[in-house]
Amino acid sequence: MSFLAENFPLIRDAFLTTLSLAVVSGICALLLGTLLAAMRVSPVPALRGLATFYVELFRNTPLTVVFFFLAFGIVYIDLQFPSRFLTAVAALALYTAAFVCEALRSGINAVPAGQAEAARALGLDFRQSLTTVVLPQAFRTVVPPLGNVWIALAKNTSIAAGFAVADLTALLQRLSNSAADELALVFVAVVAGYLVITLPSAYVISVLERRLAIVR
Repeated sequence: MSFLAENFPLIRDAFLTTLSLAVVSGICALLLGTLLAAMRVSPVPALRGLATFYVELFRNTPLTVVFFFLAFGIVYIDLQFPSRFLTAVAALALYTAAFVCEALRSGINAVPAGQAEAARALGLDFRQSLTTVVLPQAFRTVVPPLGNVWIALAKNTSIAAGFAVADLTALLQRLSNSAADELALVFVAVVAGYLVITLPSAYVISVLERRLAIVR
């Protein structure tokens, strides 16, 4: 335990980096995914096609490839992120937004068509109908799948370690190389760090699901 105490600042910083990656990229993915979902159900064919192309592209591309392109590929077109952390946020957000979009689209499709028809009868246009009537109901429906996407995102942050981001997985590599005899202890500490993020998230998601199910 003295080994963990001595390296506590490193463990704390790595945990906060992982948590920050998950939260910031999760918020960005939710915003972008919501926009994509709106585009996918839009009456404008060009918007539907663009959103469909985006979703199919990122859903069928490995996350590591997305990381690699944003870290090294865009340099060849004179673009670069200010830091590796922001590179990781962009990769995680762009990738996860495709899954958020599909989860939300399923929720939108689950809303009875009569709701949108009633909104149009009241004089609301597509945007107003979507934002005030359809999306609020859709979000209640898709709490479990969105929760699963969030937990997957939290675990996917581990890929950032391969691109010079000092997260929990990078800490595991660093400490296991410098203190191989403490590998088991380091492994337990890193796993515990991820569990601190995912287990409370799963609990909050289950609570939200029950409460929103009552409202619905």
